[in-house]
Amino acid sequence: MYQLYLGNKNYSSWSLRGFLAMKLSGAPFVEEAVSLLSNPESRSFSPTRRVPCLHDGAAVVWDSLSIAEYLAERHPAMWPADAVARAWARSVAAEMHSGFSTLRNEMPMCIRERVDIRPWSPGLVRDIARVTEIWNEGRARFAQGGPYLCGAYSLADVFYAPVALRFRTYGVAPDGAAGAYLQAALEHRFVREWESAALAETEIIEDDEPRVIYKDKIAAGR
Repeated sequence: MYQLYLGNKNYSSWSLRGFLAMKLSGAPFVEEAVSLLSNPESRSFSPTRRVPCLHDGAAVVWDSLSIAEYLAERHPAMWPADAVARAWARSVAAEMHSGFSTLRNEMPMCIRERVDIRPWSPGLVRDIARVTEIWNEGRARFAQGGPYLCGAYSLADVFYAPVALRFRTYGVAPDGAAGAYLQAALEHRFVREWESAALAETEIIEDDEPRVIYKDKIAAGR
């Protein structure tokens, strides 16, 4: 059986991608929790000492994109069946995986929170606009068959699920098709399962808490 090493569910966006990919595969797996506050040097679960990391017998697969591709080679329908849609889905997943550094840094994932940190930086505005563009494009081109980026839920949606949760935390509300997609992404049963577990966690990591990071900005806005 697969073993999937994951960090704190309230904070770890990379772990969320690994979890959603695993759920999408339909294969049974066990979760191994790794606190983000623990000393990573004391762990031997991954060559990078980072989460997520997948163990499949002798195979050890780290990095969320590698985990997604490893599972997609073994389980059907994780990418869209149509070649054009599949190429687009892979491209936008890779773009999310390698880009959007301002969004990651300035809107850290914290599922339990609801905060307003406006005005946003110019770089953050650009990242939000690009995400919105991707969501609108996916819905315009591949909306047949479901409410997700390529119709049916796929690995493309897996890679944008942490963004959907960030948008809700920080009050980002796209209009039109992108806004409808945001709601569908948040309501997916796999995302809701992760969210429920995240809300049950009690460990606090102050370095990832928006109300700590932005305490002066939030106080000024009151």
